[in-house]
Amino acid sequence: MLKKTHTKIALGTVQFGMKYGVSNISGQVNNSEVKKILDRATDSNIVTIDTAAVYGDSEEIIGKIGVSNFNIITKLKPMPSGADASSWAFNCVNSSLKKFNLNKIYGLLVHKSEDLLGGSGTQLYKSLCKLKHDGIINKIGVSIYSPKELDQLYENNIILDIVQSPFNIFDRRLKSSGWLEKLKFDGVEVHIRSIFLQGLLLQKLDKIDPYFYKWYEFLSNFDQWVHESGLSRIDACVNFAFSHKEIDKIVVGVQTENQLKEIIISSEKKYIIKTPEYFELNEEKLIDPTNWITS
Repeated sequence: MLKKTHTKIALGTVQFGMKYGVSNISGQVNNSEVKKILDRATDSNIVTIDTAAVYGDSEEIIGKIGVSNFNIITKLKPMPSGADASSWAFNCVNSSLKKFNLNKIYGLLVHKSEDLLGGSGTQLYKSLCKLKHDGIINKIGVSIYSPKELDQLYENNIILDIVQSPFNIFDRRLKSSGWLEKLKFDGVEVHIRSIFLQGLLLQKLDKIDPYFYKWYEFLSNFDQWVHESGLSRIDACVNFAFSHKEIDKIVVGVQTENQLKEIIISSEKKYIIKTPEYFELNEEKLIDPTNWITS
């Protein structure tokens, strides 16, 4: 019997290199569990790993375990002020390749779009294009926090192969801005992250940080809808993400092999429940974790 494929899922790795996520109480994933997670991903035909140079020692950890059977996407560190964009980009990529024990990778994303928009942006972009031309990377991309960044990038004629953006039940800016359809029309790979909003959408109401109390009624309404729909919180989030056909990859970060298994099982279900539009929220103090001030 053929194995089911889960090529739309990409494995996020920030938890492999550091403690991450508002619901994370166990800290950084230990190396033996990372190996189990990667093995589960392989067995499930998950072919893409998403990582970054700033994810602690994530690149080194997965490189030691071995990732030659995956398409690796990593992200450049934010560029230091005054750095020579060309040599800095090449040095960063070479450093990552050594950690992966690879001579090329699938994708390289700029972690902060302002690096492409600043005074050294043109030089940085040309350096990335050269890395692509030389076959060291297959695709160039950018990780964004808001679709507004794409307005500026396109105005500056930055041609991208991949755009990674937050997207979840509460944060639908990529779609409501029109960029989701535009990117797909332009042949750009659309990768989304934060489908669980750093774990907030999976937390029980009595476990949320006091920072989120001001949205308690809103979160309670979501909780009630999930319960009345007969879904788990994971089902609700995964269903929403997979219901958008324009999306190429859904990046999920996990702390255990079992969590990845749950997501895989949820992705295989056939849902008939549509997520209500009234859960879309444009309050950036909630939907953008960079604004969170948690205890």
